Amino acid sequence: MKKFGLTSEEAAQSLKQYGNNALSKPPRQTFLEKLLENFQDPIIRILIVALLVNIVFVYMGQADWLETAGIFVAILLATFVSTLSEYNNESAFQKLQEEASQITCKVWRDGLPVAVRIDDIVIGDAVQLESGDKVPVDGILLDGTVKLDQAALNGESEEAEKEPAPPDFIWGTETDFLNPCRLYRGSVVVEGQGIMRAEKIGDASVYGQLTQELKEVDRDSPLKLKLKHLADKISYFGYAGGILIFCAVLLHKVFLAGGVAAYLANTAQALSDVVQALILAVIIIVMAVPEGLPLMIAIVSSLNMRKMLRDNVLVRKLSGIETAGSLNLLFTDKTGTITKGKLEVIGFITGNLKEYDSFEKLPGAIKEYTYENVVLNTSAAVANGKILGGNITERALSQYIGEYRTVTLPLRNYFVPFNSTNKYSFAGVQGAREYTLAKGAPEKLVPLCDYYWDEEGRCLPFTEGMRQALEKRMLELAERAVRMLALCTYPQQVKGTELPQKGLVLAGILAIRDEVRPEAVQAIQQVHSAGVQIVMITGDRKETAVAIARDAGLLKEPQEQVWTSQELAAMTDEEVKANLRQLRVVSRALPLDKLRLVTLAQEMNLVVGMTGDGVNDSPALKRSDVGFAMGSGTEVAKEAGDIVILDDNFLSIKQAILYGRTIYNSICKFITFQLSINVSAVLINFIAPFIGVEKPLTIIQILWINLVMDTLAALAFGGEPALERYMQEKPKRRSAPLVSKGMASTILLSGLWMTLVAVAFYKSVWVDSLFRDAPDHIYTYTGFFCAYIFMAVANGFNVRVEGLNLLDHISENMGFVQVMGGILSIQFLLTLLGGKLLRMAPLNGQEWGIVLLCALSMIFVDWLRKLFRQQMGMQEPTNK
Repeated sequence: MKKFGLTSEEAAQSLKQYGNNALSKPPRQTFLEKLLENFQDPIIRILIVALLVNIVFVYMGQADWLETAGIFVAILLATFVSTLSEYNNESAFQKLQEEASQITCKVWRDGLPVAVRIDDIVIGDAVQLESGDKVPVDGILLDGTVKLDQAALNGESEEAEKEPAPPDFIWGTETDFLNPCRLYRGSVVVEGQGIMRAEKIGDASVYGQLTQELKEVDRDSPLKLKLKHLADKISYFGYAGGILIFCAVLLHKVFLAGGVAAYLANTAQALSDVVQALILAVIIIVMAVPEGLPLMIAIVSSLNMRKMLRDNVLVRKLSGIETAGSLNLLFTDKTGTITKGKLEVIGFITGNLKEYDSFEKLPGAIKEYTYENVVLNTSAAVANGKILGGNITERALSQYIGEYRTVTLPLRNYFVPFNSTNKYSFAGVQGAREYTLAKGAPEKLVPLCDYYWDEEGRCLPFTEGMRQALEKRMLELAERAVRMLALCTYPQQVKGTELPQKGLVLAGILAIRDEVRPEAVQAIQQVHSAGVQIVMITGDRKETAVAIARDAGLLKEPQEQVWTSQELAAMTDEEVKANLRQLRVVSRALPLDKLRLVTLAQEMNLVVGMTGDGVNDSPALKRSDVGFAMGSGTEVAKEAGDIVILDDNFLSIKQAILYGRTIYNSICKFITFQLSINVSAVLINFIAPFIGVEKPLTIIQILWINLVMDTLAALAFGGEPALERYMQEKPKRRSAPLVSKGMASTILLSGLWMTLVAVAFYKSVWVDSLFRDAPDHIYTYTGFFCAYIFMAVANGFNVRVEGLNLLDHISENMGFVQVMGGILSIQFLLTLLGGKLLRMAPLNGQEWGIVLLCALSMIFVDWLRKLFRQQMGMQEPTNK
């Protein structure tokens, strides 16, 4: 027996000289680093500026520390929640990744096979390989023969046969997956066994080099771009409003004093007015900023991340989930994503064209010959009449026969394995008589058949007409991407390694296919309805790819295009861009094809998603706006992805898009709700000095309003359900503003109406007469503050639905009802307990009736707005 491997001393020396097989881990962000990074959010930056200004005024004794503390808490909560969610999910992901490094394999040390962790392999180690093993290093085959699935590395679905290297074989520097002696880390042994020698390990392997090449691509998510735009608008609105109010207040003072000279005569009073005007300007700026927006995004993302995990979607990066909702274009794998990822026998055809859809329905004699051919005519291990392991086709055959067992299984005398020349295998068996079982490509075996087995177990002549009819049927199946396998018998033992040229008896043709997932067909239809273009990228030949694409519903219209990798390579970038929107399938695809397509699509300002499972997919996954890595894929692919699809199912990708859109719609609802209050609060404080109202809202009242529209509203809108109707919306353009025309109309109308109600409360004698008389108008002021909060709550119900039914799907977000009910309950208690601190007093029944009418007026006004937009044929893109 040949001696392989290293001694313990040699292994130790190799470890010292070259290191071990561990892959360098990409740098990880600590919790603190993630937290500091989240402070770069554009809205958070505005809040920080407002906080610093407030701190200065608190120090000068011109501002309330409670307002400052409120802004500080808003900043801290928002950044902490988002950081914690992302950090926890990243930790869960790392736990999944660590499992890969704990796998052990057998290496020969001191002449004996020993189990070592993959990370502990060193250069020169002789590694034992068996069917089902994943190749742990780059190296050469020393002994045995194996077939490898190298799809994770080169995207090719065809198995690669490997043979022992000659003694003078030199490894060299080039990477050649087709070399018959070279084995590369990440490929899988599907058949055979052997021993390989480790030549390149760890980061020096091709697998390791690809891992190290993954770099972050600096491309902002669509939501981040929209938030930057919104932050700029809010800054402009707030600062312009602040400057305007500062100037307006001073001009008003000058006007009342009778001119500039008279006003400046009292220097002390003028300076006091300047300080007061500046404080009011700062209040305007602070109130214009939606403090709760970052917190709301963090809460809604975190809540939906937990829901997604239940749907087999692990979100590694918060930006990934919201970007998924904005996808224009999705490049997806075929195998395991659109299809089931495993071969299945879908039918059986006899020589006289009788078809059966299951093994149980096969006639007696044909069933016996089929079973014997499966379990005896195979290179896989067989125990108790059942195949153990084997390649993908043999596993499909094993699943086909299920638990069926014959009473007496013949003995196998000899076996001639499948080879690429003959394209068949056969086995000589002996039971009551001696005969041969043959299995292989129909184009090789059917021409050798002169007879066929019928349903009664009779051996009948196989006529030319029957042969032609069978070939026609097989051609139809081939057009549907169905593989076929012929099962035959021969009435005696065969000498040599080839079957005789005539005299075989056809048992039947097995129809085998990697079937399209039924749920994927429906999911593809829904994703199409959502306006997302889907392009299937596969290493299969064009005919197979087209057949699968048609069955999956990807190819329907005559103008839709199918490219091969060669055709893509021959096209210029401009030609690709011109035709990309009609593309549906790329066949015989190479890894660089995926990266090129993603890059060109992004140059067209599209939001691009990419699915992948192999090392070769990693650059494209990293480059795309959102990378969907398959849960069964390589560690490198999962490292490159933003989202891990744990069940490899296209349906889960559709769910990720749905949740992304849910988050976007929830954010839009929240922004509409919050900015409506912001606009009204700014306008009220802006108008107040000119109508003789000193403090329309006290600092404590403003803090309570901020709590209502920030933290509590974030919790309420964060639980909005994922509605299938969101999948009927068209993707939002990357450059589209976050605040749509429909949202703007709601914000302005609601803000103006709340402002008008405020003016009425403070200046209308008639409104004041509806409340009990008091020297300081405490009941009127209490009524206004309650009406303001109640109108805000009513507006919350307005903005969460598109139509007039305010309770639409409310049972799916009872948290909303609880939060809004809680706000109203606390507001009622504050009238009883608030006293001078909140400038409030208990109201009687009539006064509460006025408050409720104000709240209902908010609903009525928004109903009129919705009816008007519906009459004008306008859509409500905020919350379909």
